[in-house]
Amino acid sequence: MGRRRRLLFPLVIALVAIAATLALTSSWWLPALGWALVRDEGPAKADLAVVLGGDFWGNRIVKGGELVRQGYVPAALVSGPPGIYGQHESDLEIAYAVRQGYPPQYFIAFPDDARSTRDEAEMILPELRRRHVRRVLVVTSDYHSGRAGRIFRAEERTLGGGIEIHMVATPDQEFHPDSWWRSRQGQKIAFMEWSKTLSSAIGF
Repeated sequence: MGRRRRLLFPLVIALVAIAATLALTSSWWLPALGWALVRDEGPAKADLAVVLGGDFWGNRIVKGGELVRQGYVPAALVSGPPGIYGQHESDLEIAYAVRQGYPPQYFIAFPDDARSTRDEAEMILPELRRRHVRRVLVVTSDYHSGRAGRIFRAEERTLGGGIEIHMVATPDQEFHPDSWWRSRQGQKIAFMEWSKTLSSAIGF
């Protein structure tokens, strides 16, 4: 028993030291965890914008409309899975953008059956090829932008390359990279996004 206690004591000390170090440096590594999810390359001239599904605040579709209004792209393709009271998300998003003052001709509805970002990439990239797109702005929420960019670029390489993918991140009301841990919803978003990021990294 005495030997076990002697072995346990250094372990406890080490754990306490690690916990203290994490607590003292949390102002650095907590924001770093938030910002590590973000990949924002800013707006640029492109053949088309693609607005990914999954944002029920309307930030993504509004950013797509702004990219058209500001002359970066001629139109925004709006991805939209089904299952929202019998409607595709793309139709609801475009209707919302029109209510915000954006002309309906800014948008191209792309109803699909995607259940994940990977599904969206597999469905959208062939459509971009069909439209002879060479450069695309992919619009999504900031916390989703890093993972979405990796997925779209990996799928594009699988298809043989040729389309330049440029990520444009939008803010989200429930996630702020500098303070995500201060709200329950921010914690949930960070946990889910990091879980999906790590799962993708190990091949799940």
